[in-house]
Amino acid sequence: MSRAMLPVADTAEVRRHARALARRHRRDLGFLLALHGLAAVCGLIAPWLVGRLVDEVADGTTADTVDLLALGLLASLVSHAALTYGAVQRSCRFGEKITAEVREDFVDRVVSLPLSTVEDAEPGDLITRASRDTDALTNTVRYAAPETLIATLTCLFTFAALLLTGPLTALPSLLVVPLLWAGTRWYLRRSGVAYRRRAAGYVALGDNLAETVPGARTAEAFGLRPRRRRELDRDLGEAYEAERHTMWLRSAWYLSVELSYAVPLVATVAVGGLLYTGGLAPLGQVVAATLYVRQLIFPLDDVLSWMDELQIGSASLARVLGVGKLPADREPTGARPDGQDLSARAVTFAYVPGRAVLHGVDLDLAPGERLAVVGPSGSGKSTLGKLLAGVYHPDSGTVSVGGVPLVELATEELRGRIALVTQEHHIFRGTLRDNLALARPGADDSLAQRALDVVGAGDWAAALPDGLDTLVGSTGHDLTAAQAQQVALARLVLADPHTLVLDEATALLDPATARHAERAMAAVLGDRTVVAIAHRLHTAEDADRIAVVDKGRITELGSHHELLAAGGAYAALWRTWQGE
Repeated sequence: MSRAMLPVADTAEVRRHARALARRHRRDLGFLLALHGLAAVCGLIAPWLVGRLVDEVADGTTADTVDLLALGLLASLVSHAALTYGAVQRSCRFGEKITAEVREDFVDRVVSLPLSTVEDAEPGDLITRASRDTDALTNTVRYAAPETLIATLTCLFTFAALLLTGPLTALPSLLVVPLLWAGTRWYLRRSGVAYRRRAAGYVALGDNLAETVPGARTAEAFGLRPRRRRELDRDLGEAYEAERHTMWLRSAWYLSVELSYAVPLVATVAVGGLLYTGGLAPLGQVVAATLYVRQLIFPLDDVLSWMDELQIGSASLARVLGVGKLPADREPTGARPDGQDLSARAVTFAYVPGRAVLHGVDLDLAPGERLAVVGPSGSGKSTLGKLLAGVYHPDSGTVSVGGVPLVELATEELRGRIALVTQEHHIFRGTLRDNLALARPGADDSLAQRALDVVGAGDWAAALPDGLDTLVGSTGHDLTAAQAQQVALARLVLADPHTLVLDEATALLDPATARHAERAMAAVLGDRTVVAIAHRLHTAEDADRIAVVDKGRITELGSHHELLAAGGAYAALWRTWQGE
């Protein structure tokens, strides 16, 4: 089955989202900019006072005037420092607030993904968006965006002060505009594509690692190590070239920027000197203008320095927003199922167009019936289970419960009726109680303990250091694969849906434990409809009916004894299972 890359938002969508975010927090943003604006104004008083002091000394002045100007200079510096400190604190709090909102928004987008999309997406793509892209976006929101706004505001105030000091002495500073415009325009026209290419390179590398590391022993056993090494080297080489290209763009751009800084400063000194000698500008005005041009470099440098981070953040935001571009996988109509019977009619399904996995499947399950689905690997068993659970939707035909197509049920309604448990499971970081309560929030300890007892996990759970309060997951008590799967089964008991789809749900348990768990669950959930997909044929032996799937079709359907008597594919599988 081919895996698809998740979509990426375009530039217009990124800009709309950024504007919407700014409008949503316009009050905080306005206060923040006003605070930094006051700090910038205080910082601009010092060059003017220095210029005034030069003129006063040149014309001859008193010690009191000098002391007064020096006191004003000290006051402006202290005020600037105090306002800047307060503004930076406010910026940090604002950045943290936006960062939390961005992360929460991303989590909402991810958990709202259609299950079929999660099944089909490249794992490296999801991992990269959840880690590298969100980290880059966090850095942009926390630092780059507010710092750029503040530096831009400071640039405008500084240039305004330069004009007020003297239009003639301000003219040389305009030389920076065409130089920066040309270099920055050249950079921006190339950097967006380059950073997207770099992100795609890391996705491919992450996906390769996600497949290679867990399967290292398998690759070694089958002599695939050289091949995986070549593929890893190829992806690493592409990521390296993409990173190197972005570094080259930055280096070339930074060189032009540094040149742009030197030219207006030298021009201001030269032109100011000519204006002074020609009697067109006093010496204090030339000194103040030179200081302002020099002071203008720092916020301008901040703007340009953070622009690179903004490009990275923009590319990451495009990938994060792209998660929300996926169309909904269902169209809820509000219809309520009339009953619990599950049926499939003329169902066909293909992962790749033109290569159907299931062909015209018809199936009816009565409430409380246990159906076992067996067949050779690759026959379509798991695909059929996911269709019956509503994870996938048929390309043609319908899968319905109580007469209502699954696609017309809201996700909450669907999961309250049909639950899917596979051999893939996850233990979240938290207590054992928290992990169980995911299936039934508010469940008390007696219900949690009963669910663990049902699946044969009561003894080892009771032996944990803190019982149900024991921390498990990535930073807690390490559960074995079998124990983790028992926790997943206990969640299923707590969820208590009327239909269960078990896709190799006990594959990681030893045969005795698996059989105990299945029989115990059957005893407690005896009135539930159960679809069990497994290679262990003892599951089939216990079922009311057995569906044999071969090449995407149900070739046999009946009880264990009926199919053995028929002497068909199931009978052959059973003889093989028994070692006959």
